[in-house]
Amino acid sequence: MTQVGEGHETAADEAGPVLTFGAPTAGEILAERYQLEQHVNNDSAGRQVWRGIDVILRRPVAVVLRHPGGDSATEMLQAAVAASRVIHPNLVGVYDAIDEQERAYVVREWVDGESLRDLIAAEGPLDPARAIAIAHAVADALTAVHATGMVHGNVHPGTTLIADDGRVVLADARADSADSVESDIRAVGGLLYFALTAHWPHDEVGRSALSDANRDSAGNPAAPRQVRAGVPAYLDDLTMDLLDRRVAPPAADALTAELGRLDAASEDEEFEDVGPLRFVQGTSSSAEPIKTTPKILLGVGALVVIAIIGLIFGIRAINDTSKTETGANPPVTAGTGQEGTGTGDAAAPAPDPKKIALTADQVRIVDPPPGDRDDSDEAKFVVDGDSETSWSLAWYKSPKFGNLKDGMGVLINLGSPRALAEIQVATSAPGVAMDVRYGANDPGDTSNGDEKLLKEYKKLGDGDAEKSTGTNWAFSGFEPDQKYQYVLVFLTELPTNEDGPGYKVNVNEIQLYGY
Repeated sequence: MTQVGEGHETAADEAGPVLTFGAPTAGEILAERYQLEQHVNNDSAGRQVWRGIDVILRRPVAVVLRHPGGDSATEMLQAAVAASRVIHPNLVGVYDAIDEQERAYVVREWVDGESLRDLIAAEGPLDPARAIAIAHAVADALTAVHATGMVHGNVHPGTTLIADDGRVVLADARADSADSVESDIRAVGGLLYFALTAHWPHDEVGRSALSDANRDSAGNPAAPRQVRAGVPAYLDDLTMDLLDRRVAPPAADALTAELGRLDAASEDEEFEDVGPLRFVQGTSSSAEPIKTTPKILLGVGALVVIAIIGLIFGIRAINDTSKTETGANPPVTAGTGQEGTGTGDAAAPAPDPKKIALTADQVRIVDPPPGDRDDSDEAKFVVDGDSETSWSLAWYKSPKFGNLKDGMGVLINLGSPRALAEIQVATSAPGVAMDVRYGANDPGDTSNGDEKLLKEYKKLGDGDAEKSTGTNWAFSGFEPDQKYQYVLVFLTELPTNEDGPGYKVNVNEIQLYGY
């Protein structure tokens, strides 16, 4: 029986609402139309999921209920209304969204089948062809979602449903999610990884958390081919590219096209003749993909061989017929001239950026006047590698720090100038406006020093603070030919405080990557 509604297991979900008062019973008819038949489960947000019947249209439905309704159910109902506008064969259909104040519920399509999570639990890793087909269907569904400007926000083995008739359906969109278009695409890579290895490569906690991936000392998941034999190289590369934050993800429609190509090839069992989509490294999600295939490489190699043979025979002919007083012409070496195309002219590939180890004595809190500087002891928590500890900011009456100061931040001293590639910031909530600044020195860990620092430091990028759409924010606008020693991550706007009044956020981790 389908576990409709299950998905990401997060700490916030575990503390979510559980329907108790006004709990429904089998046989009850909601809105004079939807008869509840069987309680299936509680989803990852604590809501009850029921199988029911639309007594007017006589069709099965899934009913998701939460208590209370009213303002606390607004986000759930808005997500349902938004999802109802997207009609696609690989998306679960949303039929109704009703708020009764004491409780609220969403009525949607019932899918007879099982989730990808349950399928893997029962059968183990899937063969590559089936994994591709499932990922292709999910990417196609995301193409329709993203075309409307929406984010699904909950692409997960628990929300990827495989119907008894073979249809793959993506369920339980969460418009209130901290996720983004990019994280939707990364999650497709996660689905491929999970289908091929039975392990989930993304962080997850909760009562039904998936089995974590095997990881190296840096925390990176092992490639599918290292976990399981028989995974085609092109599929292994594609999966790891989608998971690698240093590689720009494609748009959903580009990924759908590529997976469709691989899906068609798998039907004809032509795995060895199909090369992977290789994504361009960079920060733009619209970067054009570079496609390479063994056939193309073979053709290029053949042309090179023909060119070399022709060059050799041409040189011999010139030498045999030359009548100059100086005798035979000197030998020709390919690729030594300014316009040569030999390997001697090829630029060395840029090295992969590495995570820079940071210690507590390399970071400090920047709190300009009239800040009370009470947070100084918490700087160490942003580099301790523990997501459970954090720099916990005080709450303010307005998002821009109560209009008392320009903001607060974390100053990083690398010890010596270094070339940098990316900085990643993990926060407790989305909606934080941040920018990155740099300077020549640290004026001092004092109020006056912080005030001077903000006057002297320059902003990187376009100068505008970027508001995070999820809890993981990344900046990669460092100049490639410049080195940095003092880098400031500066928060200029706070999100609504989820646990109390005003506006507040916690900064859990800051990671820096460079060369």
